[in-house]
Amino acid sequence: MAHKRILVPTEFTTGDKLTSDLVAIGMRFAAIPSSKEPNIEDTLVAGSLEGIAMEDYRVLSLLVDWFDIHFERVNVDRLARMVGTIENVRVRAFWKSLAQWKRKDWRFKKLQKVYGRTRLDLVEGSSFQIERHGEDERFVGTVLRIPNKLLRHRPEDIMSPHDLAKRHVGYHHRIMMGPSYRSDMWALIERHPELAAAEIARQSYGSFPTAWEARRDWMILNKERATVQSH
Repeated sequence: MAHKRILVPTEFTTGDKLTSDLVAIGMRFAAIPSSKEPNIEDTLVAGSLEGIAMEDYRVLSLLVDWFDIHFERVNVDRLARMVGTIENVRVRAFWKSLAQWKRKDWRFKKLQKVYGRTRLDLVEGSSFQIERHGEDERFVGTVLRIPNKLLRHRPEDIMSPHDLAKRHVGYHHRIMMGPSYRSDMWALIERHPELAAAEIARQSYGSFPTAWEARRDWMILNKERATVQSH
């Protein structure tokens, strides 16, 4: 059967599973990280849905701080494709505002296309709160108005790139190879060299040809290791 590429998960994680996934990608919640390494973009979008649709501003606060520290390791192409499918306009505006914030990184131009130009308030009563406390300076000039102090700024609650690379194999490979489907595939093969190319493509949301090439190249460099693990 031919491989059918899927770029968006059938459902996003919520509740305790989401908390564990957020811990696994470097956010400091009082929870144990997921035993199965989560996809970074899946987890970020799930976190934005939890933070905005469910009004969990603690999650949203950490998500913004995570993005500030780790934005260079995000696969923007896939993130933009995913966010473009979200019906909640505030979620799309949120991601566009983050892209506007990091506009010096040319990759985020694509993410800016997920929402139009109308400026939205993250919460009702924002005008009153902004008059009292001012506007969150990280979002000034973006499509999203957020009162200052609504989202806590605690970068110490986010793992550093060095520490996260020790915990998350996929993140480690994104540092080495750049945030791409191939780097995620390579990390997946490192953990599970027995996987066929079609399954590698499915789990990494990439194309079959890229998965086939990644597996071939990994085998070239790790032929002895693969032989031992297959017996």
